Amino acid sequence: MTYVHNRPEDFAAEALRGLVKAHPGRLRAVPGGIARVEGTRPGKVAVVVGGGSGHYPAFAGLVGAGVADAAVCGEVFTSPSTRQVLDVCRAADAGAGVFVTFGNYAGDVLNFGAAASRLRAQGTDVSILLVTDDVASAPADRAAERRGVAGDLVVFKVAGAAAERGADLAEVNRLAGRANERTRSFGVAFGGCTLPGQDHPLFSLEAGQVGWGLGIHGEPGVGEEAVPTAAGLAAELVERVLAERPADADGRAAVLLNGLGNVKYEELFVLWDRVHDLLAEHGVRLVAPLVGEYVTSLDMAGCSLTVCWLDDELEPLWLDPADTPAFQHGEWRAVPDVVPEEVAAGRDTEPATALVPATTDTGIAAARSVAQILHRAQAALHDAEEMLGDLDARAGDGDHGRGMSRGVDAAVEAADAAVAAGGDAPSVLRRAADAWADRAGGTSGALWGVGLFALADSLPADAAVTFDDLVAGMSAARAQIRSVGGASVGDKTLVDALDPAVEVLAAATGAGTGAGAAWPAAVRAAQQGAAATTQFAARLGRSRVLGDKSLGVADPGATSLALLLGEAGAAVGIAVPVSSTKEAR
Repeated sequence: MTYVHNRPEDFAAEALRGLVKAHPGRLRAVPGGIARVEGTRPGKVAVVVGGGSGHYPAFAGLVGAGVADAAVCGEVFTSPSTRQVLDVCRAADAGAGVFVTFGNYAGDVLNFGAAASRLRAQGTDVSILLVTDDVASAPADRAAERRGVAGDLVVFKVAGAAAERGADLAEVNRLAGRANERTRSFGVAFGGCTLPGQDHPLFSLEAGQVGWGLGIHGEPGVGEEAVPTAAGLAAELVERVLAERPADADGRAAVLLNGLGNVKYEELFVLWDRVHDLLAEHGVRLVAPLVGEYVTSLDMAGCSLTVCWLDDELEPLWLDPADTPAFQHGEWRAVPDVVPEEVAAGRDTEPATALVPATTDTGIAAARSVAQILHRAQAALHDAEEMLGDLDARAGDGDHGRGMSRGVDAAVEAADAAVAAGGDAPSVLRRAADAWADRAGGTSGALWGVGLFALADSLPADAAVTFDDLVAGMSAARAQIRSVGGASVGDKTLVDALDPAVEVLAAATGAGTGAGAAWPAAVRAAQQGAAATTQFAARLGRSRVLGDKSLGVADPGATSLALLLGEAGAAVGIAVPVSSTKEAR
């Protein structure tokens, strides 16, 4: 959805004016588009790019040193007119000819071609190159029919660098053509883009489906399949673009992982993590790779992978500097051939918490019990992840369920490793606490980390854990959590569930009540404490800014703590009351 506009028919023109006003020292408006504010250097070939709007940074954002001298800017997803192309080319021409390049789309071909004919008739030397990198749009034996997608940037960059170096028009055309011949792209989409003023996307996909080979205007793809994992998507993209590797390619490549508008940087980096490794496995040597948004399609949810096979001519041009509003290409640093030993080794990855060995059968059994409880907690938290996330979305930022799952996963992994290494119960729990805090992050991660660590300090070394040990540990955990977090009962935090549970346990030990009766009572108190948070407005954490909006919603931290107290009892055979999800909601 495009939210910010006045009259939809004015969208492209107003966006262009805003861009020029945002970069007054770089850009100037010219009839039909924009140009460098200082104009094309006298005697230099003018590089003109263009096409429909809606693809920013392409095309207007690529005007500047090292790339284009001017851009012709049509309406959204619409070819500029012949008159626009004429006007922009005339504004950019500095006497050495005009090199015009754009994606291979019918309207662009007609209008740019007509303008070039008129310019030639008037004595201006013009060359035209169509970018044809999209492997999904035509087979290899009809490569000239292919669309131009994110490979536009590679071709524009090579042409711009050649022109900056002083190449004549024929040489700029040759080098850009070679880049185009050696560039392949493949894109996918998860959802369509919406034109300004429209209330529905240009195309839609069934829930859980991805479209293979979508163009940058929402053109139909080559098929639909279930949405893969990031690793699966990476494999598909890499396989498609590497299928037509030139016979003379020596492995050097400019690679671009491009977001189409609604797949953002963090997602692209997740994808690049696997794409990078797959390319390396196929012998690709990356040269100044790019990950980001370079050729978008308004708000389309999609991405594409582009590979340009470099050679001794193209590599220097790809590496030459560029400075435009949306694309800065400076000195690229490859991984050095020789890395100092201390750097290569990286930071110490050994756990900071010492491992004390268990030397008795009782101590070994106690350590295994700690891991068993954590495994039970892991299953419960994954089952409750969505529910906890929903609670947090209404009373916070929505990440509690995911964060708790991340934390317990790391804790289980660390605990299992500590048990396998022969650690005693306190060591196993300390390792788990460190891992939980490190992986979960955020407030809950820190609080669970310090709480579990305090509990571990109360457990006996290499011996059976008694009920009194647990109560002492729970009391120590409460003290640490309250000290670190600064929360009290009524602040709408996990303390609202922890505090009444510890009070019940402390009273039980004083009265001589055993674990079989005391633990269920403590769990019930925690559940009641969590349910009572529906009556409170948050006074700490991110939820505090919501004020009374958090009323009526149970605190997710208190809810998860009550849940895990129950699971801990169940893991050692103590029947515990079942909390009501409806009550928590």
